[in-house]
Amino acid sequence: MQINRGLLTAVGCVLLAMITIQSGASLAKQLFPIVGPEGTTALRLGFAAAVLWLVFRPWRALPQGRDWQSIIIYGLCLGGMNILFYLAIERIPLGIAVALEFTGPLAVALFSSKRKSDLFWVACAIAGILLLLPNLSSAQGLDLGGALMALGAGACWAGYILFGTRTGKQGSGGITVALGMTVAALVLVPVGAVSQGLVLISWEVLPLGLLVGVLSSALPYSLEMVALRNMPTQAFSVLMSLEPAIAALAGFIILSEQLTLLQWSAIGLVIIASIGSSFTPKKAIEMSV
Repeated sequence: MQINRGLLTAVGCVLLAMITIQSGASLAKQLFPIVGPEGTTALRLGFAAAVLWLVFRPWRALPQGRDWQSIIIYGLCLGGMNILFYLAIERIPLGIAVALEFTGPLAVALFSSKRKSDLFWVACAIAGILLLLPNLSSAQGLDLGGALMALGAGACWAGYILFGTRTGKQGSGGITVALGMTVAALVLVPVGAVSQGLVLISWEVLPLGLLVGVLSSALPYSLEMVALRNMPTQAFSVLMSLEPAIAALAGFIILSEQLTLLQWSAIGLVIIASIGSSFTPKKAIEMSV
């Protein structure tokens, strides 16, 4: 089967986005003891919005009329996804939070799928994630609030995918990402400033905050917007399922976390689903919101 160049570009963008997000997450963890999840979210979104405005200069092609509605909702979903996930991993293990968060994109993949082959790849991804979930049942004293926040982050992720597809087709992907990031920053930067105070602008924090903003938001969200414009929504959603596998591999390499054979099998299923979704022919997607 011949794969078009746009689809290959989209797959590459998604993979690179996941790698940068994992790098940014490792830096964000170093900020938690200093500024907490609220402050880390504020730094991440604030710096990301500033970088995106400098790069894409969205004031040159501002949306008109009802286009703002989708961008505002997209930005709110983006911001909610960030802060809820950081609040979740403050309370529950990272692997459990990632697995719970993935209920969002998997739901998008299931509801948007119209081909039997698409359902097969989605089933492979779900099977892989379910095999990664046994740690949930063995966790001692799992915080219910943390689990609910991770599920909330998944719901925001689903909204990010749906509204990102729509806003990405209205114009330049970079401009819409910059505007969406600005909406998220306008809502959450004040929250971080009120909760953490002047420590947010200390020289100990600012350089790491800038790096987290670029690696965790500015770069990966721009790459994902390019991907959303060049591949079906369900293919994007399933391909993003590779993120728990990347997180597990990073844990093995950086943190020396040993994985069981069952967990490696789960990663294999997710990779198979991701490769299969990459071969799905591109179709036009009409999103009703």
